Amino acid sequence: MSIVDTSIAAASAAFSGLAAWGAWKASRGANAAALKANETATSVAQIERDRWHKELTPQLRIKLQAEPHHVLYVRFDSPGTLGELNVQLTVRDDLDRSRLPYLAGTPTPEQRAEAIWGPYRFRPGVDEADNLGRSVPAFPLLPGDRHRLALDPSLKPFWYEGADGEHRWRNEYRTAPIRLWAVCAVPGHKPWKLAFAVPQNGSWALGGA
Repeated sequence: MSIVDTSIAAASAAFSGLAAWGAWKASRGANAAALKANETATSVAQIERDRWHKELTPQLRIKLQAEPHHVLYVRFDSPGTLGELNVQLTVRDDLDRSRLPYLAGTPTPEQRAEAIWGPYRFRPGVDEADNLGRSVPAFPLLPGDRHRLALDPSLKPFWYEGADGEHRWRNEYRTAPIRLWAVCAVPGHKPWKLAFAVPQNGSWALGGA
């Protein structure tokens, strides 16, 4: 092979290599662009789902009827497009005591967790409430309907001792709201978790609006 032929072959090989590298780079760029486009589409779709989920947040109202019996009323106002809603209620404490330090001679974390730190609890054994009165199982509600649940005053913890222990406990929550979590579920949607502070004066507490 002559020097000219050798040079041509070398140039051809170099050109082929350059073309292959260019094709690889273009393919890599196209793949990166497609991947980025897919990520963007996924992100936009998730934002749209989150927006739609927020717009469909159930609007509930809850109130206390203290006389002649302690009753909690739960009403489902809207949106009617959700159809039947399943609502599960849990009594929240006035504050999170799970991380408070334990000191010798004071109630243990387990004992603190067994107390309902608020004015009311669900009536144990009624409406399928648990033994502590902390929560009731989910119940169905249609738009415009309401559900009633039996309540009892919360029990004072055993360390509220003395003749005035009951009075001190009652006085501590005399005007405190009933704090609740309401988890609302509808097939085909992520659950919604709504917070309520239900006043003791009989007025409605709104959530989800």
